Amino acid sequence: MRIGELARRTGVSERSLRYYEQEGLLSAERTPGGHREYAGTAVARVRRIQELYAAGLCSAKIVRLLPCMKDDGGPAETADASLVRELSEERARMDRMIEDLQRSRSLLDGVIEAASTDRTAP
Repeated sequence: MRIGELARRTGVSERSLRYYEQEGLLSAERTPGGHREYAGTAVARVRRIQELYAAGLCSAKIVRLLPCMKDDGGPAETADASLVRELSEERARMDRMIEDLQRSRSLLDGVIEAASTDRTAP
């Protein structure tokens, strides 16, 4: 598929797809006319890249992690000890972020509940 179709199917801009290719996160074959042609598996790969970016990983870590993952998210290869250590640190960071988000959500719930109660009182 061409870059425009991949962009439409993933919701990722063509510019971002070019960046992923530049960073080694995504690859494409070139037609004789120089157009990028992506394999059907590129959709799942782009979605995985987006998930990893959303989790706060940088492209350097993602490029090291992707060979260890199948496009469905399952393990493909064993990561080396250095990557496992880095990923463990990332996981701990994510756990802290989740805890912070849960505290923030609880605060919002309290404000929402208090505001809702005040409006329904006579």
